[in-house]
Amino acid sequence: MSTSFYDNLKFTADGLIPAIVQDHQTGRVLMMAWMNRASLEKTVETGKTHFWSRSRQKFWMKGEESGHTQTVKDIAFDCDGDTLLVQVEQAGAACHEGYRSCFFRSVETGDAFKLTEPQLMKPEEIYRKK
Repeated sequence: MSTSFYDNLKFTADGLIPAIVQDHQTGRVLMMAWMNRASLEKTVETGKTHFWSRSRQKFWMKGEESGHTQTVKDIAFDCDGDTLLVQVEQAGAACHEGYRSCFFRSVETGDAFKLTEPQLMKPEEIYRKK
């Protein structure tokens, strides 16, 4: 008898698990977000990434406003069962600031940093004004 992969996951006390999102072709880490069981189930069901926003306290689908969706190619979990690795095909920018990856800054010496990729779009071009 096999067990559900959900039974192998260790969610935090508030029911969340970190999800590292990676471009399935290049291996570039695009973003990190939180999932709860419902958002993970919806991701598995639809093949599009869904997350839990801790700051907004709401469930959301990546690209629901921007159109920059993520099509899931694989979902893996680490040996401890406390982190997900979601490999995706990214449409547009993964970062809400308009970069391909949320990790577009690298630390240099001291407290300096540099941009490591071009901005694809300005946030005001991506998101409709409210």
